[in-house]
Amino acid sequence: MTYYDDIFERAVDNYYLITTDDANDLGIPPVELAKLAKRGRLQNLGRGLYRLTRHVPSEFDPYAIAVARVGGPAYLYGESVLALLRLAPTNPERIFVATPARIRKQLPDGIQMVPRKEPARITRYEGIPCQRVKDAILACRKTMMPERLAEAASRARAEGFLTKTELDELEEALA
Repeated sequence: MTYYDDIFERAVDNYYLITTDDANDLGIPPVELAKLAKRGRLQNLGRGLYRLTRHVPSEFDPYAIAVARVGGPAYLYGESVLALLRLAPTNPERIFVATPARIRKQLPDGIQMVPRKEPARITRYEGIPCQRVKDAILACRKTMMPERLAEAASRARAEGFLTKTELDELEEALA
């Protein structure tokens, strides 16, 4: 197998994204990613992040790319979790990504980095690391109308993202 075959196997399950850390895990020197990008097999999306040039686009690509660009233990946060799951209308121009790690790299304007010190309960929705729905709704209390959050909570319950107990706790917190 070639380096590209190994990269393909890893990337196909991750929105066709591959990082230099992924390459190291596979035993592939990071310089090989740059070579494959120069040959047109990979597209450089940012420092240490590449995507296969032949990929199947998904509506979740912007979220996966945003989390990958921040890197490390990053995860979708607040409004972006609600947008990903289509629980509430949000500003599509901004994607909120939280991380406990210090990030020094330049991020595109559309990615809002949220530094978080406390440990978060992380899960995966659509294969993307995310803040849990209950916590995401609570995180939006300052930026979204309470009625919209209550509607998002009831939709989340209907779609199985919240338990009855969590919905009751949210209704009490949002009242």
